[in-house]
Amino acid sequence: MKSNFLTDQQIASLAEAIGSAEEHSTGEIRVHIDSNTETDSAKTAFRVFEELCMNRTAERNAVLFHVNFEQKYLTIIGDTAIHEKVSQAYWDHLHDFMTAEFARGNYYKALKSGILETGLELKKHFPVTGENTNELSNEITFS
Repeated sequence: MKSNFLTDQQIASLAEAIGSAEEHSTGEIRVHIDSNTETDSAKTAFRVFEELCMNRTAERNAVLFHVNFEQKYLTIIGDTAIHEKVSQAYWDHLHDFMTAEFARGNYYKALKSGILETGLELKKHFPVTGENTNELSNEITFS
C-alpha cells in the first residue's frame, strides 16, 4: 500500500476511472498523492504538474489533482486550454465537493467523483474527433 488513505485496490480502480474519464475526450487527467510537502503545497503542485509533463499535451487540456491528505490539501490544476473554457466557479465547486468528502473520510469516493466529473467536462470541450492517443499515464503517482 502506497497510501494510508486508499487501499491498493482503490488506487487501481482510480487509474481505471481515469481511463474511463478520458475515453471520450482528448483531455488527460492525473492524480498525484503527496505525503512529503508540509508547506507551500500549491507551489509543489505546479512543480508536479510540470514534472509529469502535463503542460506538454497536444491540446494543453490536462488536469491534475494534487492531494496531500495529511495536510488536508487539494489543488486542482487545469492547463491553459481547459482553464480558458471552464470557469473558476466550476473548479471551486469541484474542489469544495471533494474536500467536503475528504473531511468525511471518503477519500476514494471524492477522487473517483472528481475524476469522472472532470472527464465529463473535458468531453464537452474536447471531444474525440479522430484518433484518441493517451498522452499521459493513468497511474496514480506518489511522493
